Amino acid sequence: MVTSLTHSHIYVFDQDEALDFYVGTLGLEVHSDFDMGFMRWLTVNVPGQPERQILLEKPGPPALDEATADQVRELVAKGAIGLTIFSTDDCRTTYESLRAKGVEFTQEPTEHFYGIDCALRDPFGNAIRITQPAAEPQEPTAGC
Repeated sequence: MVTSLTHSHIYVFDQDEALDFYVGTLGLEVHSDFDMGFMRWLTVNVPGQPERQILLEKPGPPALDEATADQVRELVAKGAIGLTIFSTDDCRTTYESLRAKGVEFTQEPTEHFYGIDCALRDPFGNAIRITQPAAEPQEPTAGC
């Protein structure tokens, strides 16, 4: 029986640039960084949550052949693969703090039935949302 989710991945084109963004800008922490010979195993996590890691993975061998990796890179750059959602206690303050660090947002903090969130893309095109959950989520309205 499955008991928990421990790892997910985000495709990145340059793992050092990814570290700069996810650790240096967003404030995550490095969990593991190993040269496995055939690939670099690089994971990060939200501070204090080491049980939930994100693999910052370069598209390519051993998981993907080069033709498929090219297709993945093209889709990532378009923002067409995946979505990562982080939570925060104060979306507007987080938004202002990240803007001051040069992060470009695709959506300013906006109120929704589930809380307040904003949207951005990482340097590679991956979609990221930062959400401040509502204390008591409302029922969604038509069109949500």
